[in-house]
Amino acid sequence: MTARTLRLGINIDHVATIRNARGGRHPDPVRAAHLAAAAGADGITAHLREDRRHISDSDIARLSNEIQLPLNLEMAATDEMVAIALRHRPHAACIVPEKREERTTEGGLDVAGQVERLRPMVARLTEAGIRVSMFIEPDPRQLDASRAIGAPVVELHTGAYCDQEGAARDAELARIVTAAGHAAAIGLECHAGHGLSFDTVKPIAAIASIRELNIGHFLVGEAIFVGFEASIRHMRALMDEARRGAGAV
Repeated sequence: MTARTLRLGINIDHVATIRNARGGRHPDPVRAAHLAAAAGADGITAHLREDRRHISDSDIARLSNEIQLPLNLEMAATDEMVAIALRHRPHAACIVPEKREERTTEGGLDVAGQVERLRPMVARLTEAGIRVSMFIEPDPRQLDASRAIGAPVVELHTGAYCDQEGAARDAELARIVTAAGHAAAIGLECHAGHGLSFDTVKPIAAIASIRELNIGHFLVGEAIFVGFEASIRHMRALMDEARRGAGAV
């Protein structure tokens, strides 16, 4: 893998959301993971929420046993979730903020405000061979705190960038560029994700110090119209085009 290669992780949470709306087994998120692999994904992401609103414990067990791609378990910073991660030993665990009343993750984790609570969790996961990442805002203070607690990876929250337009979006993009550069300077591997679509992915993909994007909800929605594999292939093509472009920074 070259320094400029950008990995694509596919989040399959909302395949499970559709399944759970009616109950039963269809559509199966594990089948979605296999389709993602066929379409060129580099990894699978699944968020096991405390309220189990989409991905279930049995989904995590099946994904751990049945897929060949690396599994990235998104999880809250709780003893229950650490125990689950230690039981299944996913390739990676991304620690995210979680509020019961939110529809989706609304922002990054305040690592700087929870250093003493998070450090032992990161240590336990790392000792088990799990790559730990912190889902944070593109803020140097949060990057420095993530490094201080021993996390080797950060994932920058791109939701504010995706939600804005015009000059406001440009300002958010500049924050992400600066944060990604700072991550590289202090020795952190930098990922990004949340809310990315065909219209917003290319400027993020062009940031050379970002090594992985995690994308889910948009691709599951687009699959209604073009199919899951086709939506992933198009996203992969846009990412690769941006990465090859002369504007990569």
